[in-house]
Amino acid sequence: MFTTRPELLGTFGMVSSTHWLTSAAAMAMLEKGGNAFDAAVAGGMMLQVCEPHLNGPGGDMPAIIHDAKTGETKVVCGQGTAPAGATIDHYKSEILNLVPGTGLLATVVPGAFDGWMLMLRDYGTKTVEEIFKVALGYAENGVPVVPRWTETVATVAELFRDEWTTSADQWLVNGAPPKPGSIYANKPLARTWKRLLDEAKAAGGDRVAQIDAIRLAWHQGFVAEEIDKFCRATEVLDASGERHKAVLTGDDMARWRASYDAPATYDFNGYTVAKPGVWSQGPAHLQVLALLKGFDLASMDPTGPEFVHTVTEAIKLAFADRDAFYGDPDFVDVPIDQLLSDAYNDERRKLIGDSASMELRHGTLDGFGCDVDYAAAVGRAEGQGVPQGGKAAAGSGEPTVGALGQVSGDTCHIDVVDKDGNMVACMPSGGWLQSSPTIPALGFQLNSRAQMFWLDEGQPMSLEPGRRPRTTLSPSMALRDGKPAVAFGTPGGDQQDQWQSIFFLRHAVYGRNLQEAIDTPSFHSEHFVSSFYPRGAKPGRLVVEGRTPEATVDGLRDRGHKVEVGELWSEGRLCAVGKDGEMLKAGSNARGMQGYAAGR
Repeated sequence: MFTTRPELLGTFGMVSSTHWLTSAAAMAMLEKGGNAFDAAVAGGMMLQVCEPHLNGPGGDMPAIIHDAKTGETKVVCGQGTAPAGATIDHYKSEILNLVPGTGLLATVVPGAFDGWMLMLRDYGTKTVEEIFKVALGYAENGVPVVPRWTETVATVAELFRDEWTTSADQWLVNGAPPKPGSIYANKPLARTWKRLLDEAKAAGGDRVAQIDAIRLAWHQGFVAEEIDKFCRATEVLDASGERHKAVLTGDDMARWRASYDAPATYDFNGYTVAKPGVWSQGPAHLQVLALLKGFDLASMDPTGPEFVHTVTEAIKLAFADRDAFYGDPDFVDVPIDQLLSDAYNDERRKLIGDSASMELRHGTLDGFGCDVDYAAAVGRAEGQGVPQGGKAAAGSGEPTVGALGQVSGDTCHIDVVDKDGNMVACMPSGGWLQSSPTIPALGFQLNSRAQMFWLDEGQPMSLEPGRRPRTTLSPSMALRDGKPAVAFGTPGGDQQDQWQSIFFLRHAVYGRNLQEAIDTPSFHSEHFVSSFYPRGAKPGRLVVEGRTPEATVDGLRDRGHKVEVGELWSEGRLCAVGKDGEMLKAGSNARGMQGYAAGR
């Protein structure tokens, strides 16, 4: 089939990311003798400079890593927790029934930076000075502004000028969004990184001691102090239409560190697919595979109406279970073994008929989960019972997903595989420039991930101090015979595990190479409850890419789907690397005109 670019092949190393400068920075680290983990972190620092509308140091970062030496596959949990002051009573006292999608009340402990540093310390080989070198140079001297950076700033420029003045100082140029193709330097961030590197050098020559010193400076030193001072002093207009202060403190920063988890896994068609656990939406991807295992997918046209209908209905069921059952397993018992079992999915599969479902049909397991108020979610999507935050809501939730599903970006991704077989899939996000006001002394913003909590007691995702929000960030890795075969992922919020499931099926079932599977027209459902403020749902809504065959669109509408046809290249921003014997592979996404792969 025609592809936008070739699937890259080589034996030395491969990188795929959502921005060409990130892929170049990561590949440069491989060329300097670094391993896949070094390359991923170097690329991760670059993402914070060249895609600030999609991620930042104050955001979140889960990763799946495979260490070729030990044969272990792990999840890096760079997802921070709710602050000690983040109680339901506090938010209710602020006359809120939802956590706002922007501002400081939506902030949890920032986890991305420590997640990167933990991975570098334990699995990398390079010093922090080497890792930061390329990204620091671009932060000081500037990167070219991509059009969607400009478009994102334009949506919040009025808010910045009138309310978030520290963000106006940082992100507006002569009072206006930076022009596409212009050079933008984030000198405050560069100064923060230099101070961190000074802390590292003061710890001596040992690279581990240097990384530990940086982590300490972040969580208990000058970074935490500046965050604490800003949060205590600043009251900001948020998506609720009112002004609120943060509950995050320096003590919250000091108590939290990134950690490792065992991945959730599922065996499908000769692969073992690994995902972050039930503190993410990742296992929904696995349940989609469990439901589809009972269908003869290979006999279906991978762009035909039967395939799209069947996969969409499986997605609806798996995501309904996500909404009913998932939460931080340190606080709530999630029956993931049952949710992924053959017996459970054999029964759930019977709900997939010839017509599109219009109800949210989650399962029932005694003693687990909750009932989801679907009617209320549908009402919120229609503007019922949602505060009108006006310009303060402009950057809320997942701000760059348009009416027809076109994704300008809300997240970043990077995958790396090296010649030794180390493999990494990383999904940094949050701390967007549009999420909350810039902390001027640091040059970055805090995240808005707390909007995924509910302000109702007794739910798996009820707000509670110390809990992880159920993140949509969800990198993927597939192994064969215990060895990594493919690392992949895409930005897209609730769409991440839809687009990734579709990509994987087209690769694993239909044999399409990485680039072919990325380029094939995709689709997504908006049927279930959104993870983002204002937490709406659109029954039966199915968005398909503009290149989808007309016969498929007609067939889906005949089955009752509420089909919206998007732009020609609008569904997903997938990245992927692979390993097959000695051969390394990579594919990248042409959608959005930013992503590239590199390798040799």
